Amino acid sequence: MKRVAIIGGSLGGLFAANLLHRAGWDVQVYERVNEQLAERGAGVVTHPELFEILARIGITDDKIGVEVPSRITLDHGGAVIGEHPHPQILTAWGRLYALLRAALPEERYHCGRHLVDVTQTAEHVEAHFADGGTAQAELLIAADGIRSSVRQVLAPEIAPAYAGYIAWRGLVEEHTLSAETHRQLFGHFGFCLPPREQMLGYPVAGAFNAMEAGQRRYNFVWYRPADEAEVLRLSTDAAGHVYEKGIPPPLISAGVISEMRAAAEQSLSPQFAEVVARTVQPFFQPIYDLESPSLAYGRVALLGDSAFVARPHCGMGVTKAAGDALALTEWLSKLPVPEALAGYSAERVAYGSQIVAHARHLGAYMQAQLRTEQEMRMAERYRTPEAVMRETAVPPGAHLADA
Repeated sequence: MKRVAIIGGSLGGLFAANLLHRAGWDVQVYERVNEQLAERGAGVVTHPELFEILARIGITDDKIGVEVPSRITLDHGGAVIGEHPHPQILTAWGRLYALLRAALPEERYHCGRHLVDVTQTAEHVEAHFADGGTAQAELLIAADGIRSSVRQVLAPEIAPAYAGYIAWRGLVEEHTLSAETHRQLFGHFGFCLPPREQMLGYPVAGAFNAMEAGQRRYNFVWYRPADEAEVLRLSTDAAGHVYEKGIPPPLISAGVISEMRAAAEQSLSPQFAEVVARTVQPFFQPIYDLESPSLAYGRVALLGDSAFVARPHCGMGVTKAAGDALALTEWLSKLPVPEALAGYSAERVAYGSQIVAHARHLGAYMQAQLRTEQEMRMAERYRTPEAVMRETAVPPGAHLADA
């Protein structure tokens, strides 16, 4: 039986692990975190391709997420100024993680394994961990995210590029929303478009994957311009320590959180301002682009965010990772490992480049906020509620059919 070592036990790694396990591979997943990954405060937009891949794994649960019939845009006063029919199922990171973990035999998932090096021969690849342990396999998959340790070993010249803005994110408990905000906002994919910014939100599963009314959550993503100096200021904790690669949510200073809530009151519709105010632990992420010219390095394959990172506007991160895992599995079913990885790389580099370009298009308005007045005016032309609702979180090209 051929062996595969998967570095990274988040969603991309779990998609690859489950698909290859069912294809007859001896799968071992190595996750850096020393315990089961904590539930993350992030929503996930689904697409038909994602459900098809979940079905291949045997996951056909009809309660993966919350279905909404349409999209709405609210003005600063809270009135609906646009509506676009677009049925879509929206879920949470924790919901997908729980389903994928349950589908994989427990003994194939190993926590607390921090990769520090990769070596390989013509026949094998070996992962070296900080604890002195190693793992040898015929194939190694890097599914360890935007700061991939594997990619830094094999292709250190490939690095994320900051896009010039951040996204504040958070999950608010459904039962904490006022009746009026719940009625106006909860059953839709919602938008608000204050000058120089963009806010969106949608309902997702609640704590412990609860899907019952009153037990769900509302996920928000609020894009705001920020130069690199501002990102460092936001990433400084109360003791003055700067977290250059991302500050853990509980360490974001109370002053920064207060500033953000005050800005929400000023800039957003009353409904979205309430969502922000009632979110217990908001956090932010700097927005990056990442593109890899190749996904194959000998017997190593890059997958998911280790390979390409597209801005969240297109809502394709999880679906792209799942698609990477399926494409890799299918190439491995037809060809020996080196040839299969070459075919996989050619196919998914083309697709990843398309997704990143589409996300850049959707984020052009936000990126223009730190540029010239003319660039800001030009970007504004493509920011009508109709265009934003039609194109956001929709696969490239799909919006054309809806127009």
